[in-house]
Amino acid sequence: MAPMIAATARAADEGGCSVFTVMDHWFQMEQLATAHDPMLEGYTTLGFLAAHTSRITLGLLVTGVTYRHPGLLAKIVTTLDVLSQGRAQLGIGAAWYEREHLGLGVDFPPVSERFERLEEALQICLQMWSDDEGPYKGKHYQLAETICVPRPIQQPRPPILIGGGGEKKTLRLVAQYADACNLFANEPAQIQHKINVLHQHCEDLGRDPSTVHITMTSGAPEGATGVELFLRQMEVFSAMGVDEVWVSPPGPDPAIWVERFASQVVPRLRDF
Repeated sequence: MAPMIAATARAADEGGCSVFTVMDHWFQMEQLATAHDPMLEGYTTLGFLAAHTSRITLGLLVTGVTYRHPGLLAKIVTTLDVLSQGRAQLGIGAAWYEREHLGLGVDFPPVSERFERLEEALQICLQMWSDDEGPYKGKHYQLAETICVPRPIQQPRPPILIGGGGEKKTLRLVAQYADACNLFANEPAQIQHKINVLHQHCEDLGRDPSTVHITMTSGAPEGATGVELFLRQMEVFSAMGVDEVWVSPPGPDPAIWVERFASQVVPRLRDF
């Protein structure tokens, strides 16, 4: 498993891709396989990949706020940033996979509380990456000292991405705290609507919407026909304001697929 993961990340790094992400789950998702199929811990995997890459940004798509205490999460991302020489990204969301929480005995509060915790976690990370080493007192988290040494290499801090497209809470948190969002919808009308909602939240908060990096996930193209269709779709999304598309390599040899994608598709995506 380790050689395959390293080869896939190197292919993305050397092929001009911008970001390499892995899942952050404890159990494999039931939509894809079974809980007994392999699932590696996310930040350990990224630390391993930091030693096998030199350029590409490394992150999780995305960690659930329930998975790690926010103070430890900020420290973990900082460590990844230092050891990768400034290539860490914090991807975070409200969490959803109840089975793995119950399975490993981790609290899984109601969704409203998870969003409260998500906002506090964002505030804690931002404070730990600032010059303020004082206490943090929230409803769910209390930290006596927010010391984070060494500091992240990236300045002022590693970028923050929030996953999901919830219009009332998630996209408002993006507008208020994050550098990027990740949208899961694939229809142009859905993406355009989400972007419009995000821009309205930005305007309500007095933020320039152009400062939010918009990313989306998409199915992986297969074959010449699939590649051409994918590129036509991405040209439409790019015109809407999508900055980056993330795909998951299919098949038994993801490194070979990434090499092909990088040579055939990535240069043409840059043209958009």
